[in-house]
Amino acid sequence: QVQLVESGGGLVQAGGSLRVSCAASGSIFSIDVMGWYRQAPGKQRELVARITSGGSTNYVDSVKGRFTISRDNAKNTVYLQMNSLKPEDTAVYYCHAFASAYGLGYDNYWGQGTQVTVSS
Repeated sequence: QVQLVESGGGLVQAGGSLRVSCAASGSIFSIDVMGWYRQAPGKQRELVARITSGGSTNYVDSVKGRFTISRDNAKNTVYLQMNSLKPEDTAVYYCHAFASAYGLGYDNYWGQGTQVTVSS
């Protein structure tokens, strides 16, 4: 199995910055895509950004130019640098990985979520 543990959320004023991290552990054979999703109260979970093992990235339009996703394959860790934060970025941020554990095929794995709150 693969476990994902997020860290780095918190409270920040509008215009500020935060970086969230997610480390994967367990009997990992390979990790394909890693990414961040978020869910605000009363809203559906949405993809924020994702990055392939080769470094290709995708972002939701609302965060382009403000957020940067990066990845350290040696550490099985993905980062999300969030700049120029807005109140509408407030949500629980979930780490996601499409990965395979030894003896198992690829599957979707999720972290427990970390709260990001942006005050106006």
